[in-house]
Amino acid sequence: MARKGIQTNDPHILNLAKIVGDDPVRKSILYHKEDLLAYDCDGFTLHKHLPKVVVFPKNTAEVAAIVKYCHENDLPFLARGAGTGLSGGAIPLNGEVIISMVRMKKLLSVDFENRRAVVEPGFVNLKLTNSISDKGYYYAPDPSSQYCCTIGGNVAENAGGAHCLKYGVTTNHILGLEVVMPNGDIIEIGRDGVPDLPGYDLLGLLTGSEGTLGIVTKITVRILKNPESKQTVLAYFDKVADGSKAVSDIISAGIVPAALEMMDKTAIEGVEAAAFPVGHPKDIEAVLLIEVDGIAAGIDEQINQILEVCNNNNVREVKAAQSEQERARWWANRKTGFGAMGAISPDYLVQDGVIPRSRLPEVLKRINEISDEFGLRIANIFHAGDGNLHPLVLFDARKPGESEKALEAGSLCLKVCADVGGTITGEHGVGIEKREEMRFVFTDEEILAQTEIRQVFNSKNLLNAGKLFPSPGRCVEVKKEIAAVSSL
Repeated sequence: MARKGIQTNDPHILNLAKIVGDDPVRKSILYHKEDLLAYDCDGFTLHKHLPKVVVFPKNTAEVAAIVKYCHENDLPFLARGAGTGLSGGAIPLNGEVIISMVRMKKLLSVDFENRRAVVEPGFVNLKLTNSISDKGYYYAPDPSSQYCCTIGGNVAENAGGAHCLKYGVTTNHILGLEVVMPNGDIIEIGRDGVPDLPGYDLLGLLTGSEGTLGIVTKITVRILKNPESKQTVLAYFDKVADGSKAVSDIISAGIVPAALEMMDKTAIEGVEAAAFPVGHPKDIEAVLLIEVDGIAAGIDEQINQILEVCNNNNVREVKAAQSEQERARWWANRKTGFGAMGAISPDYLVQDGVIPRSRLPEVLKRINEISDEFGLRIANIFHAGDGNLHPLVLFDARKPGESEKALEAGSLCLKVCADVGGTITGEHGVGIEKREEMRFVFTDEEILAQTEIRQVFNSKNLLNAGKLFPSPGRCVEVKKEIAAVSSL
């Protein structure tokens, strides 16, 4: 039964309620503990913190008013989308005011002639494609959570997806942003759908800044015409090394697939136990899912080349989908990959490293060694074409010490990626999960430079503080050293 009226004497909650209003049926503000529990973490569940309050603005003006109030009263705050992020970027570490963007969910306009659309941040990713598919268009970025994740959240994390090999990640499809700055000012970046105006690349800077530089309230995105044709190939390998070699050989042959995905034996076990089994052999070590699209006249030739490459790499079985229904079933099986781990493990930790494709066999071998060292199974399901790995560390949080072991094993997987010339995230972001691992790829001086950029935008550090960058101790020392040298 809905509560009537605001039942608190907290002046901040009362003032925030005045900004968003408080409909007793469809609450615009949450502040009771039992309501706040749903907001104590995102998809990274190993850390949980309660927010002070959750507010649901309906438009940019309300977002700006909330932010201005928080700025003037030194209240920490952060924006949250659907909460599907996997690195803890929306966890309220400091008892923040959470500004939930889920009620700002309109498709504001579509311009098919110039191939762009304008959406609010709470608009769900897949809903955009569904809204324009009847006109022959789609939105390319397709994270596995696309059925529920929001485009605003995708901008914050620079989300990718299975088809980013050919089409790029979110930043490649953003043409303009409306942003509420951390002091409540509203700015627009990109004009009339032209993102590359003279000056600093602010679109590139804000996309992937993990909600630490501003809050996006309107997004202009690029939409694409549906390809004339697409075909999908499924290939089974008895050895991961053979599957890995096939990946490199396909790219070396001059083919750029729309998607080139791999799952290892443990990942296959999970997806076959979950909602969309397709009958993968139980004893197989690796499966490749390869999709090509484009002009119909060239597709068959590319498929034949892919079949030849797979056969040259000891494939056990390789086949092309015989119908759209079969193709859709294969993709549904792959898209459930992360969630499917729940069918074979009580808990799992998703990692997100990137490596050069040529180093894939040795990196997967080292990840298997880490699995043995920690006594924890690690499933590998990933975007093989662009070297974006997703080791899933399986564990049981009910067992003392096992959560800590999973975190350590995951960190070592990222260290392996960095050591071979890769990096610690391709699409999930840093959040709180990988803050210290930033040191694997950046020097203290480079981290300091990034934090000083944040300071320009977020001078009070009230917006999503404690995310993205490692603990400041060493950086502060570096800053003092630089200042001392400069004064000489």
